[in-house]
Amino acid sequence: MTQQHLAAAVRSLMPRAKADLAELVAFPSVADPRQFPVEECEKAARWVADALAAEGLTGVRLLDTPDGTQSVYAELPGPAGAPTVLLYSHYDVQPPLDESAWQSPPFELTERDGRWYGRGAADCKGNILMHLTALRALREVDGGLPVALKVIVEGSEEQGTGGLERYAEAHPELLAADVIVIGDTGNFAPGLPTVTASLRGMTVVEVALTTLGGNLHSGAFGGAAPDALQAMVRLLGTLHDEHGDVAVAGLTADQVWPGVQYDEQQFRADAKVLDGVGLTGTGTVADRLWARPSVTVLGIDAPPVIGATSSVQAAAKALVSLRIPPGTELKAAQQALVAHLEAAVPWGAQATVTLLSGGEAFSADTTGPAYEAMGEAMQEAFGRPMVSSGEGGSIPLCNTLRTLYPQAEIILIGVEEPTTQIHAVNESVDPEELERMALTEALFLRAYARLRSA
Repeated sequence: MTQQHLAAAVRSLMPRAKADLAELVAFPSVADPRQFPVEECEKAARWVADALAAEGLTGVRLLDTPDGTQSVYAELPGPAGAPTVLLYSHYDVQPPLDESAWQSPPFELTERDGRWYGRGAADCKGNILMHLTALRALREVDGGLPVALKVIVEGSEEQGTGGLERYAEAHPELLAADVIVIGDTGNFAPGLPTVTASLRGMTVVEVALTTLGGNLHSGAFGGAAPDALQAMVRLLGTLHDEHGDVAVAGLTADQVWPGVQYDEQQFRADAKVLDGVGLTGTGTVADRLWARPSVTVLGIDAPPVIGATSSVQAAAKALVSLRIPPGTELKAAQQALVAHLEAAVPWGAQATVTLLSGGEAFSADTTGPAYEAMGEAMQEAFGRPMVSSGEGGSIPLCNTLRTLYPQAEIILIGVEEPTTQIHAVNESVDPEELERMALTEALFLRAYARLRSA
């Protein structure tokens, strides 16, 4: 069957994809029992398992991973001598943040201005539907798959607790494949077919400062009593220089990105930077996003404005994220960040810096037959050549898979183009992007099987 038949099949499956995505988005599957009941993740896992079983996959089961969450595994034998392809995604999602800031309920898929809105609509439940739609189209048009297939859908990727990594290390045969397709990134711009060639690593630390035995009246004691919140503000301010570049000793912040560039005006539009507000850091946008480290304060424990009292604060706590570019070793970066924070604590405040999680940066080898097949598939699906870009985010599993299966090609694709607003309020997916990426994946499976048998 021709590419046109496959494209028509994918298009006809889009109403089903929307209905399925609506069901999946309805589960508030945040893998943090402090925020949402663990049963919601369990329901989402069972939904994914049932969907894979309905497509004829065998060996469908829920894996109890060491972090207390569940991953979904399934497989399907292929024709004799066919290569094995592993498809990855995750069903857990980021918390919705301020639900009042959403224009529609975060866990109710809502169509607006041609896009589908909801938490996880892109990251990463939209990518689960990319996989399912590709498989459905191939079954409809070709009657089956040209490759042996494995599917793994993780349940705690957003929490970074490493459950699937540790499970894979204990069961190395489970995810072995010739090529691994990570459905958790996206195109550099809508309509521009992209593979992600590099990922920054990440580490997260918690910083706690204590200065007093308890809060004090700010009129009676303010001006001399050391304020822990003020100390925290000063400490966090030392992490960047006056330009906004990372200023942590031992971390290089002048690397250059050699590939596709990110136009600054386009970035300002994609990031919704307000008029008159400058960007942080130096170098090109691509340098800052993909080649250099970045530090972000993820949260601060402090009194909210509403209800605050006139008090000098006795204690403060912050969560700090460090993104690490390829070429920087994780442990060295962690040590540098911890040493910087400990050395920069003002006024002798009692400080505790705790490492919470970490993952190495990742660079892909883009020279193998799987990348050739993906380039062919993207050209057919989008009508323009494939490009490769970096990604400022982190997927720690990638390095685990590369260590376990050094001969496997790893390709990162997905539906998460810049306007999807993943991890933010009003996350959405463009159904046209979902359709083209599902077609891309179906064409890729065909092309890869053909190239490997040639």
